[in-house]
Amino acid sequence: MLKSLRWIVYGLVVFAMNFPVLVTFITSFKTTREIAGNPGLWIEQPTLDNYLKVLTETERFNIFLYLANSTAAALIGTTLAILLAFPAAYVIARSETGQKLLLPLVINLRAVPLIVFAIPLYMMYQWLGLLDTQIGLGLIFTIVNIPLALVMLVNAISDVPVELDEAATVDGASVFDIMIRIIRPVIRPTLVTTFIFGFITAWNEFLFGLMLTTSRAVPMTVGASFFFAASGGGVQWGMASAVMILGALPPALLGIVMYRQLSGSMTAGAVKG
Repeated sequence: MLKSLRWIVYGLVVFAMNFPVLVTFITSFKTTREIAGNPGLWIEQPTLDNYLKVLTETERFNIFLYLANSTAAALIGTTLAILLAFPAAYVIARSETGQKLLLPLVINLRAVPLIVFAIPLYMMYQWLGLLDTQIGLGLIFTIVNIPLALVMLVNAISDVPVELDEAATVDGASVFDIMIRIIRPVIRPTLVTTFIFGFITAWNEFLFGLMLTTSRAVPMTVGASFFFAASGGGVQWGMASAVMILGALPPALLGIVMYRQLSGSMTAGAVKG
């Protein structure tokens, strides 16, 4: 009885948390007329017209370009963040000064609202010619991801016994060799988790995508908003829902594919002895 009640509560919580996604998914298969007359969770006449319009009307709204821009910028922002944060995390984890000063400083900077940096970043990007470019957007995502990557990697490296470093040093290994050949394999699950979280964070970023892009490098989050009035006759909820579902697929699929790595890194170090 208790187990059944637990599953019922679990199902209700899952349903409540995913209700907006469910509504969006169902709406994407409805015609405009049915959306107006049938706002419920059932579909009288399912249709794929919304998805066909979104995928074929590339002259006005190129969803493939938006997806490509988001993918490229998110990969740049996530990969660079990990490459920069990994050596910094190693130094912080092995240095008392880094843990007390540098790490809190980086975290506190991330707590500052991103809008504060909007004007100076726009002026700097205009001067450097990085406006409306994938690399420019990726660099911003790198800055956004570094604090998260740093915190996760510092915690993971701190759990690695320092005796491994000392033994490798005695054998003549350099600091670079220790990081690549000893630390990296041990914290591989955390690196994967950091990549997943960083990719999702970059993919969902809207402010800088709206501010720093206009046409060539528009990300999916910004491009999706263009479909809300695709025909000029008000909000086209069916098309908008289809766009949002398509835009949510890449990070969702990434999380599903890498779930085992993700869950493994979350429980790593939970039991010691």
